[in-house]
Amino acid sequence: MRLALFEPEIAGNVGAVLRLGACMGVAVDLIEPMGFAWDDKRVRRTAMDYIDHVEVTRHANFADFHATLTGRMILFTTKGPSSPYAFSFAPDDVLLFGKESAGVPDHVATASDARLRIPIRAGVRSFNLATSAALALGEALRQTGRLPR
Repeated sequence: MRLALFEPEIAGNVGAVLRLGACMGVAVDLIEPMGFAWDDKRVRRTAMDYIDHVEVTRHANFADFHATLTGRMILFTTKGPSSPYAFSFAPDDVLLFGKESAGVPDHVATASDARLRIPIRAGVRSFNLATSAALALGEALRQTGRLPR
C-alpha cells in the first residue's frame, strides 16, 4: 500500500503525510509540480526526523506516476460516490489525494479505479489533507490486516 499526493501545495501537509507514512510503514509518492520548493524547511519541520524513515518517490507529472502503478489507484475526493468504510481495500492499493485547493483534474479522476469520499457532517467542506490521509490509510490498513503492531 502507498499514499500518493497529486500536486500538493502546502509544505506542512506534505511533512505531516511523510510522518504518517513513516509511522505506518507506508511509502509516499509525490506527483509534481508541487506548490513549494522541495527543500522547504516547513516539510522537515513538520515531518521532523521521521522523514528519514519513509520511502519517498517524486514523479515529474501524473503520467509518469501512473505508469509506475501495479495495483489499483483509489482516489479520495469530496465528489466520491462511496465511503471508504463500505469499500474493500487490497494490500497493493495506492491511496491518492488531490491538491488542497482544487483536488484533481477530470483525467486523473477518470483514471482512478475507485473514487471515495470520507463522510463528514453537513455544512463543512472537507478535512485537512493530512487528516484525510490518516483516516483513509487507517481504514485501508485495518481491512488488509497491515496495521503496525
